[in-house]
Amino acid sequence: MISAPNYQKIYKDLIQQKFPDKFDLCKSLLQKESFCTLDVISLNKIIFETRDKDTESFDQKHRCYDEKSIFKILHHQKRLNLNNSQIASIYKLSRNTIAKWKKLYHIKI
Repeated sequence: MISAPNYQKIYKDLIQQKFPDKFDLCKSLLQKESFCTLDVISLNKIIFETRDKDTESFDQKHRCYDEKSIFKILHHQKRLNLNNSQIASIYKLSRNTIAKWKKLYHIKI
């Protein structure tokens, strides 16, 4: 069985070797006890600062969310009383993706 990559160690090494000036910005995320997909996405934004719309849309097609991240997003939606379109625009997802997650995990908002 293949285990998930240790993203904390990967990003820590990457930042120390290639982007030491950004280490202070990323320090709080790297020291978290539990690390999820949303943390990886946040670190990626901080380090590479993608401002190009084409690159951002290409990156979005290749994202994969773990259950913990999905539940955080859906909890965020419920806490702020947002509809699927609103939460989708915040996280740059499809509203159909949000609906699919709700159906998959039987969550009602």
